[in-house]
Amino acid sequence: MKNIITICMLSLATIGFTQDKEPTFKAEGDLVKATYYFEDGSVKTQGFFKDKKLAGEWTRFDKKGNKTQIAFYNKGKKVGKWFIWSKNSLKEINYEDNVIASVNEWKPESKVAFINE
Repeated sequence: MKNIITICMLSLATIGFTQDKEPTFKAEGDLVKATYYFEDGSVKTQGFFKDKKLAGEWTRFDKKGNKTQIAFYNKGKKVGKWFIWSKNSLKEINYEDNVIASVNEWKPESKVAFINE
């Protein structure tokens, strides 16, 4: 019986430590700024809502605080130029009416961008 109680207590403690920090929401005019966090408390994603839909710029970060993605939304739909950084490249994805219109990718070893359509 003691073993079962001990296992349950350890399980609960482990679950408590692995949960992400709760997101924060702050009103800024007619927008709500949302910030989501990694387990260590560093910012994971930050952006805005308007009328409960994604709006404006959304930025994603890695655990070191480096930007990994910049995205744009209008009334919950993907719009404009998105940028996604990876170890080996930078991708620019152009959205029109919530659909990918084009993709450009730049790699450090190339001096010319190439387009994937």
